[in-house]
Amino acid sequence: MAEETQNVETQTEEKVENQTEEATVQAEEESKEQTEQAEKSAEDRIAELEKENADLKDQLLRRAADFDNYRKRMLKEKQETFDYANANLLGDLLESLDNFDRTVEAASTASDVKSMADGIKMINKSLVNMLESKYNLVGYGKVGDSFNPDEHEAIGRVEEDVKEQTLKEVYLKGYKLKDRIIRHAKVMVSVPKA
Repeated sequence: MAEETQNVETQTEEKVENQTEEATVQAEEESKEQTEQAEKSAEDRIAELEKENADLKDQLLRRAADFDNYRKRMLKEKQETFDYANANLLGDLLESLDNFDRTVEAASTASDVKSMADGIKMINKSLVNMLESKYNLVGYGKVGDSFNPDEHEAIGRVEEDVKEQTLKEVYLKGYKLKDRIIRHAKVMVSVPKA
């Protein structure tokens, strides 16, 4: 019995040793698998990040190219707007220019000065009406108006019996486009005597 007990103990010890060795081998294999998976997943993650980085660089380059194209298109449109901004006005002025050409031709054979002057007055009236109605260009500055230094450019002044500064003479009419002054009126101003 003692021998049997010893055999059982020996067999048990061998089983325990075998199980321990198997567990150690299995643990080492699992550790190797985990290390390999960790290395693979790190390599996969690096590959993923490199791909994402390449995609982002591509998007950045495309956006930069799109913006550059947009900027060039805006510059071209701005230049075209600047180059052809007055096309409508010039087209409208051609009728008056044609009328002046006809007047010049008629003046070479005309004997009646009054009819020539009337023709020129008609052209002037037509031109002024077109500029006022279509382009909101308004002329200002008439003899007797109050002097306004923001609208009038005084070329000279004369002391007279007046209560406030008024326009004595208008050398050049002033013009406004809507509310903006295009040209100040050049005037002689009557000022109160000192």
